Amino acid sequence: MKLNLKKPIVFLDLETTGVDTSRDRIVEISLVKVMPDGTKEVKTRRLNPEMHIPESASAIHHIYDQDVAECPTFREIAKSLWSYLEGCDLAGYNSNKFDVPVLVEEFLRAGVDIDMQKMRFIDVQNIFHKMEQRTLVAAYKFYCGRDLTEAHSAEADTLATYEVLMAQLDRYPETLQNDVDFLADFSCREQAVDFAGRIVYNENGEEVFNFGKHKGKTVREVFRTEPSYYSWMMNGDFPLYTKKVITALRLRDMNHK
Repeated sequence: MKLNLKKPIVFLDLETTGVDTSRDRIVEISLVKVMPDGTKEVKTRRLNPEMHIPESASAIHHIYDQDVAECPTFREIAKSLWSYLEGCDLAGYNSNKFDVPVLVEEFLRAGVDIDMQKMRFIDVQNIFHKMEQRTLVAAYKFYCGRDLTEAHSAEADTLATYEVLMAQLDRYPETLQNDVDFLADFSCREQAVDFAGRIVYNENGEEVFNFGKHKGKTVREVFRTEPSYYSWMMNGDFPLYTKKVITALRLRDMNHK
């Protein structure tokens, strides 16, 4: 089966210094760009995270400080990377919750003001969990009939994710549509406004807080009745993209008063 595409889609996987999407850094990135005609190209690159790679992280992906000491930093490749991704959709395994938020933070940290509004995001893990409830290793075995012997290698995981999605389309033809818009909607657990899921849409399409004392309240109402909440968030330990989103919402509502 060939993935039905209107534009290229990039499958990605990151190896990082940890699991904090707002603080941890990328040490390896692997991309599989699939073109509408079915051809694909694979790019994998290690990066200097400009911080110590904790031993707990190295124990998983086997990348140590000395392995990336001479590698470029994310800042050095950020513009060329965005040029490669711009105009594509994105897919991965647990990518909506981890890989995409980490990538966005790296871009913003590097001063590259990206626009992902027209991108669609397919999270193969969410499809798998809705259908079977397993891990990537089990998913690969279940759908592809082979053992994923190089799990936690970014390139192996990325290629496996692409193969799993192809197999999912074959296995569930009555449920899944070979269409990026459908797959993006199906693999999304909730309608998040920011990638961290701190702001989501309610049933009326309004942006509401998804955490803390104002959970369920609209951003517009909270910022109107408690303006200091915006300052608290901007000064707090929130992802850069979340801060960008609430600033845009605040400016929009101020201009529509």
